Amino acid sequence: MATIKVFEDLEIWKLSRVLCEDINIVANNSELKKDYRLYNQIDGSSGSIMDNIAEGFERNGNKEFIQFLSIAKASCGETRSQLYRVFDRKYVNENDFNKLKEQTIVLSKMIGGFITYLKNSEFQGSKYKSEQKP
Repeated sequence: MATIKVFEDLEIWKLSRVLCEDINIVANNSELKKDYRLYNQIDGSSGSIMDNIAEGFERNGNKEFIQFLSIAKASCGETRSQLYRVFDRKYVNENDFNKLKEQTIVLSKMIGGFITYLKNSEFQGSKYKSEQKP
């Protein structure tokens, strides 16, 4: 019996979920929660990383998946930029900032590597598989 693949098995999705939660912890344990605009922006961009990975995976085609991974990678960069504002406004200490920033860098590199892998893959996605006849 074939194993059904789910986006929750993807390492990049798991790491993006951890990043999102780590940012939420910082936000809820600092004055960032009172800076509604910045809080909403970083909450949205960090959530966008994991959401776009999931949505692209569920499209069942490499071309669309790559497009959504590209959006997820961009959201990762956006989150990293917002972390600088969070740090500059003293909502997070330098140690936590560096940890979160490193998470975004690692995740961005992993997403980029996965995009390269998919671009070079001969398999184009399950929706393009022809049905096998018995």
